[in-house]
Amino acid sequence: MKIGITCYPTYGGSGVIATELGKALALRGHQVHFISYALPFRLNSFVENVVFHEVEMSSYPLFEFPLYTLALASKMVEVAEFEKLDLLHVHYAIPHASSAYLAKQMLKGKHDLKVTTTLHGTDITLVGLEPSFLPLVKFSIEQSDGATAVSRFLKEKTLTNYNINKEIEVIPNFVDTQVYKPMKDDCIKRRLAAKGEKILVHTSNFRQVKRVTDVIKIFDIVQKEIQSKLLLIGDGPDRSECERLTRQLDLNDKVKFLGKQEGLVEILSCSDLFVIPSQSESFGLAALEAMACGLPVISSSVGGLPELVKHNESGFIAEIGDVERMAKYAIDLLTNEKKYKIFSKNSRDRAVNLFDISKVVPLYEEHYRKIMES
Repeated sequence: MKIGITCYPTYGGSGVIATELGKALALRGHQVHFISYALPFRLNSFVENVVFHEVEMSSYPLFEFPLYTLALASKMVEVAEFEKLDLLHVHYAIPHASSAYLAKQMLKGKHDLKVTTTLHGTDITLVGLEPSFLPLVKFSIEQSDGATAVSRFLKEKTLTNYNINKEIEVIPNFVDTQVYKPMKDDCIKRRLAAKGEKILVHTSNFRQVKRVTDVIKIFDIVQKEIQSKLLLIGDGPDRSECERLTRQLDLNDKVKFLGKQEGLVEILSCSDLFVIPSQSESFGLAALEAMACGLPVISSSVGGLPELVKHNESGFIAEIGDVERMAKYAIDLLTNEKKYKIFSKNSRDRAVNLFDISKVVPLYEEHYRKIMES
């Protein structure tokens, strides 16, 4: 197949999944064309059968804001016609599904371009619920030839919030468990923590919805019982508040802000526990990557996290904001070596058996085939 993929090219779960999906499809013989305003950050090396098409923006004094939705639609038409695309797969409803609808209409009668939309989370749970966007999101999803969601939770949320009259297929996020896997590198661990210290880790975009301050509060309780360090990976609007809380709790020597990191596997592999107390999480890709590296997960009971983390098997789940219970769960695991090893194995096995890239990419291929035949 000749497949066009549009996603946000910056850091974030939807961009990561879209890019890794495109690369995997290319390796399976499909021709993949990425269409976006910048090169996706995970597309950092040559991959055969992958081409990038940049959406060029022009400024004109009459328009106060850039017209990206329209520029993207025009580029989609150009690529679809010139490359003879079979299908456009857009990730994130706003504005990508709207642009794809415009492109499909512009090609009507000349080229039968199929469109499928993958919903990732905040396009439905946050952005899409803005009253001015709600009719547009509903229309764009219903006009797509196919639609998928990354969790059962997100599917139900979409159907309920928008009264969608369309079948939405659940295809979960995935991870390459041949890349994300346990690695023994004592050298890295010694640089991050003293001998015998446990390492808790959290990865996010430091937005309020991620509740990173809760991670620090959980760690504050844990470190009073167990010699440990906390690694915070990522950056975003809440980082300054997190740094202030760290100073207030006198944890400067125990909490390390690592910023955005490329070498996630090495850091996760030398850690012991992943903490994700989010207020909203449609899937939890960061938690899945940690599980693939053999880390048990302490999470909140929101969104798609209960579909990912099996309570009392691969980690523990608690209510949003229940810092004391999450800390208790963490201490329980970190002080019971036998139990910890079982949970660690269960995490890795769950990632391999249910969410490995080799299991999920064929689901997308089957989804494409159904759309092409419709």
